[in-house]
Formats: sequence, structure tokens, C-alpha cells
Amino acid sequence: MSRNGLIALVAGVLVAIVAGWWLSEIAVEMADEGDKPVVSTGEARVGGPFTLVDQNGKTVTDEDFRGRYMLVYFGFTFCPDVCPTELSIMATAIEMLGKDGEKVQPVFITIDPERDKPEIMARYVPLFHPRLVGLTGSPERIAEVANAYHVFYRKAEDESSPEDYTMDHSSIVFLMGPKGEYLKLFPPATSPDKMAKEIASYIE
Repeated sequence: MSRNGLIALVAGVLVAIVAGWWLSEIAVEMADEGDKPVVSTGEARVGGPFTLVDQNGKTVTDEDFRGRYMLVYFGFTFCPDVCPTELSIMATAIEMLGKDGEKVQPVFITIDPERDKPEIMARYVPLFHPRLVGLTGSPERIAEVANAYHVFYRKAEDESSPEDYTMDHSSIVFLMGPKGEYLKLFPPATSPDKMAKEIASYIE
């Protein structure tokens, strides 16, 4: 498959995931409301409470980030290209914000808790930004937070070696507000300049 064909395929998959999520959200709202009139606030349901473990082995909850903006990315440390690229973009965007960048907390949540233990995360996150927080936890906890953010992921095993696997996952950066509210998402390969400008528009 050509490079352009691969890009088109990836873009198509992303659109399908987002469209499927949107349709599922509408269906859930209709089921929950029953015969009651539906009143839309226009706010997407993204994010929510979580309890995970950071790279230092400390238990962390969503409440620990209150008062700061969060840039959240889901990935895994064994990722060969996409994850390092997105984390580098996040780090560059934060630096481009200057002093306002101190109001933004970058967060990396693994979708591969089987391998990404705190000690692995501790060696990985400083490679991208000194304030990047790496979060891991039990498979159940990771599934809960990924579901809250509508993040797709699955293990892709090598048939010749079950212990050798990679992770398929959506690649989206989420911007969350100081109260934990969802503000915006950045699709794959958003430029650092554009990301910084968008974040700056929300910072008071």
C-alpha cells in the first residue's frame, strides 16, 4: 500500500471511530431519557474520575489535577513511532506557551499496563518533558479511564510469539479544563504551533 493510501486508511478509521462514538452517545442519551424531552447542552461527555498510579508508584486521582489544564494522551512505552511523535508535539506546544505552559499538565496514560509498570514509566516520561506524568494501573482501571475518554485500544499479538505483541490504539490528545471538564481534542499530527494557539485561547 502506498504512503498516501495508508494515510487515507488511517484517516478513514479515525473518522469511523469518532462517528461511531458520536452515534453511540446519541443512542445512550435516548435510552436514558426514555419518553422525557431531550435537552442537549452541547457538551461532549469525555473524561471523568479515575484512580491510577504514577511513575513514582504514587496513587493519583483526577482530583490531583484540579486547577490546571491537562493535555492527556493514551499510548504505550513500546510504541515505535506514533506515541513518541504525539508526546513530542505536546511537549513542544507547552514550551511554546511560555509562562502559560506552567498552567498545563501533560499526562501520558498507558493502554499497556501489563508491560508499563511504574519503573518503566519513570524511565520513559522524562524523555519528553520534565513535567510529564505517566499513569498506569490494573487492566480494569485502565479500561475504565480509556472508556471514559472513548479511547479505542486492543492487543495485537504476534502469532509466532504470543509474548511479542504491540497495541493498536486511537491517537488523540485531549485538552481538559481546570475543573476536569472536556475542552477540545487534537487529531493525530496536529502541529505544535496550532496546538499551542488552541490551548492559549482557553487559558485565562
